[in-house]
Amino acid sequence: MSVNSAEPAREVDVVLLKAGRTKIRYAATLLSDDGTRVSVRAAWAGEGVRDFGFVRFEPGDVFTEHYWRDRWYSVKEVRDAQGALKGWYCDITRPATLSGDELVVEDLDLDLWRSADGTDVRRLDEDEFAESGLAERDPEAAAAAVAALDELEAFATVEGGLESLLA
Repeated sequence: MSVNSAEPAREVDVVLLKAGRTKIRYAATLLSDDGTRVSVRAAWAGEGVRDFGFVRFEPGDVFTEHYWRDRWYSVKEVRDAQGALKGWYCDITRPATLSGDELVVEDLDLDLWRSADGTDVRRLDEDEFAESGLAERDPEAAAAAVAALDELEAFATVEGGLESLLA
């Protein structure tokens, strides 16, 4: 199903789980759902400014988020309030599920950042992932998560790579 301008915008709640608990829930506008990939747009849902040192997420930022039902990651294009691209923040997650008006994803701690100009590609939170115990509890999921991070990093280091996932 593709959402077009003749249909009213459908709102969904994005529910990000971590270790079985809701980490964050926020409203988003459903842009498209082709049966495999679900795309939504949402304003920065955090409280105030979150400064990572390499990027700041702040009120007014807009995230166009892409989730897959058959992949272990999501890709979020981040733009500032004026529309300038900041970059892509990628979460390693279990495959997403859309049920009714809830898009649910389970965060597996690993993340990847790629700056708008492509000069900064960095793997994030590998220490949190190691400390999570997922490798011991669910070795198959841990292996899928690491493979997903490797795959995203390969896309992020090639010009147009991440964008090709979203076309």
